[in-house]
Amino acid sequence: MTSPASKSEMLQNLRMLLREAFQLRNQGAAYAKISRAQGYADGYMRMLTDAGMVDQRELLSLIGEERCSIDGPATSVVERDSHVIAA
Repeated sequence: MTSPASKSEMLQNLRMLLREAFQLRNQGAAYAKISRAQGYADGYMRMLTDAGMVDQRELLSLIGEERCSIDGPATSVVERDSHVIAA
């Protein structure tokens, strides 16, 4: 009989699922592939929350970290060009 996976192993598995979904989206993969990858990640997150292993805040933090590693930061500072005047 195998031992149950630890929380850290399960979170690492979730990171891999999220990374795959984000990479497929960035690569412009077919909608079916993206949907399947997102479905696997969603199902895995649901299992973790239903089992009480993680809470919403922890999941959001993990998702944000993975998204940032693929897409970069969600927001950035934009410098305004002083020479451009709105008409």
